[in-house]
Amino acid sequence: MAGELTQSVLRRIIRQVGLECAAQGQSVSETLVAFMVKAVVLDPRNDFNMDRTLTENDMQDLIQLCVTRLLDTTNPSLSTIKMQVYFDMNYANRDELLSEQERVLEGKLAPVVRGIAESGPHTQEEMENMYQKIVTYVLLRSGLGSPTDIEAVREVTAALQSIFPQTEMITFISLSKKDKEQQLKDLAMLVTGIRLYNKQCQKGGSCIDDLPGILSEAIPSATRTLDERLNSCQLLAHRYTALLEAMQQDPQNFSQLRFLKLKEALFNVRQYEAFLRILQSNAITSAQEVESLDVQFEAAMMLLKNTVQDKTSIESREVFPLFMELSKLWTGFQDEMLLLSFLTNMADNLQQFLEIQSQLFPEEMLTSLLEGVTVKSDEERIKETMETKVDVSDFTNQEWLFPETTDNFDQLLIQYHGFCAHSIGVKGITLPGNPAIGILKHKEKYYVFSSKEAAYNFAEDPDKFIQLNIEKAKKYAELIQLLELHHQFEYLVPHAQARKASKSSMKPPLKRESGTQTDTHILPPTIVRSYEWNEWELRRKAIKLANLRRMLTHSMQTDLSHMRRENCTQVYLPKDAGTQTKRDNSSNVPKPQIFLKGLRGGSSPTTHMVAVDLTRPLDET
Repeated sequence: MAGELTQSVLRRIIRQVGLECAAQGQSVSETLVAFMVKAVVLDPRNDFNMDRTLTENDMQDLIQLCVTRLLDTTNPSLSTIKMQVYFDMNYANRDELLSEQERVLEGKLAPVVRGIAESGPHTQEEMENMYQKIVTYVLLRSGLGSPTDIEAVREVTAALQSIFPQTEMITFISLSKKDKEQQLKDLAMLVTGIRLYNKQCQKGGSCIDDLPGILSEAIPSATRTLDERLNSCQLLAHRYTALLEAMQQDPQNFSQLRFLKLKEALFNVRQYEAFLRILQSNAITSAQEVESLDVQFEAAMMLLKNTVQDKTSIESREVFPLFMELSKLWTGFQDEMLLLSFLTNMADNLQQFLEIQSQLFPEEMLTSLLEGVTVKSDEERIKETMETKVDVSDFTNQEWLFPETTDNFDQLLIQYHGFCAHSIGVKGITLPGNPAIGILKHKEKYYVFSSKEAAYNFAEDPDKFIQLNIEKAKKYAELIQLLELHHQFEYLVPHAQARKASKSSMKPPLKRESGTQTDTHILPPTIVRSYEWNEWELRRKAIKLANLRRMLTHSMQTDLSHMRRENCTQVYLPKDAGTQTKRDNSSNVPKPQIFLKGLRGGSSPTTHMVAVDLTRPLDET
């Protein structure tokens, strides 16, 4: 039947299930319906034959079964599946979340950047408008205030003018688009660093939140909340496990438990616990990151203060790197705020999938059922079996690993999410495995057990118990993700083709077209040109060489050739040279000196004037 579940058929089934659920007042997502189709088909109790063609009646039965299970809100199994689908569709690790946030920020700033980088102002008014756009960009990029906050706009404008006055707008306009975008980012970082420094000096920054102080209070609070919820769900898991073990040991006294969905409730709590542990690990990582950022931020601020002190002017190459370092560290605080908000929302939204526990098993009911039953925690179970180890000599064909003899023992990839590989298929419960007992390596996979007896039983026929676990997962589809068994069921129902979501708890194997090209000759050619396969040709060459031994070489010289020899000459190529044919020169022209004699007259009644020229000749100057 799997081969017949084409994409069109799956779409039809999913669409019909969604319509019928909506008619009953229950809105379900396409991903949830796809998961439920898989769960119904895999469940052996529904008697769907995987080897025959899916008929119209089979399709109607499949639709009705899916609708029935999706409308059964009292079943913990449905809550677990919803929880798994929600987590897979919404959870992202640190790198994915921060990269997505950066992508969203770039998308929001793209119109502003485009308006700045692609405009070419000419008038003074256009220049001022463009400068205001840069102020807006810097404010939005830093995330320290709103463009509608006048005080924040004034601070950004003052800081920007100190490093990028309007007189430099002409130079900025002449840059390429790529250079403009890079300079805008640099300006945003510098302005952010300046504003943070001014806030530290109590000269502004009233609209900047104290992120280090907020994080120092919020992260411990979030961690405590996660710890409380984790302890609460672990207590429920311990109680359910104790009741299931008591029912298996004494079925008569606990016969009333048969009608309760204890196993489904246990799987629900265990899945919730697994997700909480992921969030808790992220919260611890955030706490460590914030602590490191605090130390670096204080050191950078102290270095900047010592550099600036009370100087009226300082070179930009000294302080600009410090301002940018402050901006980078502050961005780290902003990222941690985003991550903390994300983790808090995820934890709050996961809480709704655990509400069914209080409805099915109120505290009074659990207290009465647990009378006379010993409840053991996971830590107590592991502690009880710390001294029991597998005797390797009892097994000839099995490989066992122990902490004291195995390198990187804690990094081994344990199957079934660390639960006992024997108790899942045999008892139908999830008991914590104790690696100290011994880890069985079977077909390059590693298995842990809750007791020495379980380890011995499993090691007798591992394939048998592995198949039991698979059958148990078919009956309880939520175990596929809880026990990390996706690889066991990928080939059964290709329902993932029917949905458009990029992430799901039923991820099919990734496929893509690829091609490879092999060089014709990777190694250099090794063809021996002198090789001959024909022995007669070799014989002919041998005779030729033999004849050469009896040959003599003669030479002679003539009168015309004995004086000839090889000659060579060296020619220097023409080089660039220049001459100066003109020079500047100057000379002093003699000052005319002419004197007139007899202008005053004399004893004679007639005046006789004589002109005396005392000007020096030109050749004497």
